[in-house]
Amino acid sequence: MLTKLQYVEFLICTIANYTGTHLAEHLDAVSHDVVTDFLQSERFTPRQLWELVAGLIQDSPEAFLLVDDSVQDKRYSRFIELVRTQYSGAEHGLVRGIGLVNLVHSAGAAGEFYPIDYRIFAPDVDGKTKNEHFREMLLRAVAEKQLKARTLLFDSWYAGADNLKLIHRLGLIFFTTLKENRLVSLSKEQGYLHLDQIEWTPERLAHGVVVKLKEVPFKVRLFKLVAPNGDIDWVITNCPAETLTAPVVQDANDVRWQIEEFHRGFKQLTGSEKCQCRNARSQRNHLACCYHAWVSLKVKAQQLDKTLYQVKTDLLRDYLCAELRNPHIPAFQSA
Repeated sequence: MLTKLQYVEFLICTIANYTGTHLAEHLDAVSHDVVTDFLQSERFTPRQLWELVAGLIQDSPEAFLLVDDSVQDKRYSRFIELVRTQYSGAEHGLVRGIGLVNLVHSAGAAGEFYPIDYRIFAPDVDGKTKNEHFREMLLRAVAEKQLKARTLLFDSWYAGADNLKLIHRLGLIFFTTLKENRLVSLSKEQGYLHLDQIEWTPERLAHGVVVKLKEVPFKVRLFKLVAPNGDIDWVITNCPAETLTAPVVQDANDVRWQIEEFHRGFKQLTGSEKCQCRNARSQRNHLACCYHAWVSLKVKAQQLDKTLYQVKTDLLRDYLCAELRNPHIPAFQSA
């Protein structure tokens, strides 16, 4: 018999090979069939992730909720259920893979962050879009989890009118980017303009400009944030603070990159993309265990005051030191 904790610990400690065969070769009394049965018969859900992290998050009205999606690359897999062709931000193009929509709780730029909910993007199964998953997770965060966090951060993919209206209706604050082709209106007389048609005076660069978006019944404040390399982020917010400035908006926008840090560690440290099981339930259970593995690494990293990557590589430190002192396979020397 194989337990969830054993499978999670395998994901934590293995370095490159995340297959059921590799697990069976290194765990007593566990065969490959046992691993296969475990992944096919269990039913792990996002609710279990919340139960795991509920006591770890630093929740307050000043905390943030971050939303973004990620594609688990399966480009060489042709028979795995849940795999579909979709856009990957990491690849800047289409790739075959399993899409995840993640909701991450952050205590702020200097605070800790944890995934608290997720959805698998499988419209052929449930008929839901990524934006519908977004709204479902947000409503559950407010109604069921009763989180105190008041500010949502997300990119332009989730900046549609339905999402913005829901957030505003819930009394929450959002900071989100806009695509360059989004139209905004400064006044009825001027009508709708492209973002680069707005005259950006020093005052507007410092404090933003109030604009109207199509199909959004309330006005938002638009900021043009210019990076040192010249890249531009167009950021809108419904934050009512009259003293809102570009540096404050930039700080909030920077917190959003924590979810990118989560995505990178999730893929590189837990083997989320490595499961080759064809069955959809097996893939769902594997991914659920990967979330558990990431949280376990995060907790240990906090305890040791190290990064997740250091915690993972330290697992081989004692082995490597011992081998270097007394190698089982010494370097061959000619006579």
